[in-house]
Amino acid sequence: MLDKTYQPSAVEARRYGLWERSGGFSADPDSGKPPYTIMMPPPNVTGSLHMGHALTFTLQDVLVRYQRMRGRDVLWQPGTDHAGIATEIVVTNQLAEAQINKQRLGRRKFIERVWEWKAQSGGTIINQLRRLGASPDWSRERFTMEPDLVAAVRRVFVQLYRDGLVYRDKRLVNWDPEMHTVISDLEVDNRETNGTLWHIRYPIAGEPGCHIVVATTRPETMLGDTGVAVHPEDARYAGLVGRFARLPIVDRLIPIVADEYANPETGSGAVKITPAHDFADFEVGRRHGLALLNIFDRDARLNDAVPPAYRGLDRFAARDKVVADLAAAGLLDKVEDHTLMVPYHDRSDVVIEPWLTDQWFCNAGELTRAAIEAVESGRTRFMPRQWENTFFDWLRNIQPWCISRQLWWGHQIPAWYAPDGSVFVAESEGEARAEAEAKFGPRMTLRRDEDVLDTWFSSALWPFSTLGWPDENRFLNRYYPTDVLVTGFDIIFFWVARMMMMGLRFMGEVPFRTVYIHALVRDERGQKMSKSRGNIIDPLDLIDRYGCDAVRFTLVALAAPGRDIKLAERRVEGYRNFVTKLWNAARYAEMNGCALVAGFTPRQCGLTVNRWVAAAVYDCAAAVTAALDAYRFDEAANRLYQFVWGTFCDWYLEFTKPILQGDDDAARTETQAMAAWMLARMVHLLHPIMPFVTEEVWENLAGPEAGLLLMARWPDFPAELTDPTASVEMEWVVQAISALRALRAELSVPPAARIPLLLKDAEPLAAERIERHREHFMRLARVDGFEPVAKMPAGGIQAIVDGATLILRLGDVVDLAGEKRRLCKEISRLDTELAKIVAKLANPGFLAKARAEVIEEQREREADVARDRDRLKLAYDRLAAT
Repeated sequence: MLDKTYQPSAVEARRYGLWERSGGFSADPDSGKPPYTIMMPPPNVTGSLHMGHALTFTLQDVLVRYQRMRGRDVLWQPGTDHAGIATEIVVTNQLAEAQINKQRLGRRKFIERVWEWKAQSGGTIINQLRRLGASPDWSRERFTMEPDLVAAVRRVFVQLYRDGLVYRDKRLVNWDPEMHTVISDLEVDNRETNGTLWHIRYPIAGEPGCHIVVATTRPETMLGDTGVAVHPEDARYAGLVGRFARLPIVDRLIPIVADEYANPETGSGAVKITPAHDFADFEVGRRHGLALLNIFDRDARLNDAVPPAYRGLDRFAARDKVVADLAAAGLLDKVEDHTLMVPYHDRSDVVIEPWLTDQWFCNAGELTRAAIEAVESGRTRFMPRQWENTFFDWLRNIQPWCISRQLWWGHQIPAWYAPDGSVFVAESEGEARAEAEAKFGPRMTLRRDEDVLDTWFSSALWPFSTLGWPDENRFLNRYYPTDVLVTGFDIIFFWVARMMMMGLRFMGEVPFRTVYIHALVRDERGQKMSKSRGNIIDPLDLIDRYGCDAVRFTLVALAAPGRDIKLAERRVEGYRNFVTKLWNAARYAEMNGCALVAGFTPRQCGLTVNRWVAAAVYDCAAAVTAALDAYRFDEAANRLYQFVWGTFCDWYLEFTKPILQGDDDAARTETQAMAAWMLARMVHLLHPIMPFVTEEVWENLAGPEAGLLLMARWPDFPAELTDPTASVEMEWVVQAISALRALRAELSVPPAARIPLLLKDAEPLAAERIERHREHFMRLARVDGFEPVAKMPAGGIQAIVDGATLILRLGDVVDLAGEKRRLCKEISRLDTELAKIVAKLANPGFLAKARAEVIEEQREREADVARDRDRLKLAYDRLAAT
């Protein structure tokens, strides 16, 4: 017997342990079943579960549970990423707390400390994924720093180097002057900052008293200027193009060039160009052959390339001195307050410096060609399809990929240097030494490159390195390419595109057939979650309060393609109530003797209500199957919600109460078997989304000998279950009772009041249906009488359904005049609110200043108010017609 109340905390850990011990998560290459593969985006080993994780891993788990039930041999490949910078920061901070200096400790011992930390704390997020109900093949869990994955990374690096696609170069990078490493664009957090815009006069060479004014938010970088740019169509400066300006303080001549990067509408229309310290300026400088002058060292202090008075100054101290010296020289034209975006390293919280430095690069432009062709030809498709445009836009404008990082933790670059600087790239030091000795002779001293590879480099190999590449094996041959990748749009470029580059290069085939891109999880107002806003929602807290199934169902139900999720706790609470509804329905069925009957089929049923619900579940199952096949997670969840709560609980169980509690043994036996059969099918259909409660209900219904729902087959619904006659009749009854209930609710009819039901213009079929289902109308719509009339009586309110006009004589129980006044007042209030919203949305000032999520919130409110207003207006019109 099911407990009176479903307690997720008492079920989830126990159920998960049973699943894991059953072996049901494991792939079986010998099964003979068609394979189905998803690569789990490896979370950082330092990570803890957040709402983004909860969404992406829930959607993946829905797919793998569904495909298992469809008879596929599922491999959901789990693992974690070594997370170079994040992990190095964690362990460095731990050492600092213990007053241990990282540099004195040395690289080898530091890496040993990292492995110790991983052994103690690195499994946190994996255990949290278990709490989410994730069902990957844990027996195949991988880590990006395992020896065979390290070997795969070395093989790829060496091969790309030998193919001329990996090389050393001096280019501009995102530099963290505190951690002393390059970081990726994804690790740059651009923060809106209140700053200053300085307008500086640059004297024109050869024309005393003539200046060109440039505006900058970083006056300290002017010491590295090597040009000034104006727009080629800006008539103000047409005569200056090709001439020179004299750089203040430095007294160096720099050319004035024409380039479309300069915006005539911004500032003076002239911009200073510092190619070595600004990414846009770097491109302008390259187009015009401007010199690259690096004025910062690795600590972001000014170096010897600037005048002596500035050398050794921190960049911000240098800014103050440059501004003061410009003012003293009379070269500051004006100073303005200015809002700008300042790039910070999201982990060290240090302002990033664009810095010119020698690094290892990968020729991403060459590798993207095959990836672009694969998407153009449809070998890989994006869902929703509009993300293909984002993919193409990024890849067709791709820059060389900086793949080196100045860290200790990570895949150390397999390159060794001879004393003369010659580099030998090989998979092992032995191979590199052999190459060096072949060139220079024996006893050659080699020094290994100290840098490590960008974490995204090893992650790019994830779809095949985790399957044992470069060794040929049955897992690699069977499970590559994978079926679908589920991920967020923010890493289409950083991870998705790079996996495609590497997969096509080294496997000769795309790594996945479909890329499903889900949206962001935001707070209920549509704002991005962040610590600074204080609006972070912890999925584990929600699981503790509402249960895992409620959290999963919420995320799936809100996962509409192309639309960010606005997560409100009340939604989770609402779906917790849905879990409770299912549980209570199962208890009700059990208490009324509903049990599975061997060999039972709905085709045996004679009662219209049972034939109707069999057809209804057939339609539901077809819709859910089609939705999951099309990655319409929200449609699958919402269709199940409507069927379980509405069709089954609100209608079928209510319709059959008199049967289950009546004296007709044959009808009761049929309905008991049908209710149990229905409950079994519902928990099968719900299981991919709500695995815990469904498994618990299934075991109670079918018994342990029936096996786990985890490994059950997706229910098969033959087309002969449909009964159009029964379906049309019962749906008519539902529609008619719903219309009568709506009338009562709109006009505040007391719930206990029984109202006479009058039938006007009733066709014979409608009258027959009402008579056959008289008991349902009396019990569920609280009506009696069933009197035919020729015209609308005084005090009557009507609802029109197919084949009849249903009239409730409300004048005896409702103050109709008072109701009209109440509705009129409420409609007026809604009209006023609606007018204010419409005016706000038509105001260009509001649209220009408001955040996108605020505008969207106003539009949603406009729709809600309009809907409420229309509903009340309909009720008022009904009253006005009496």
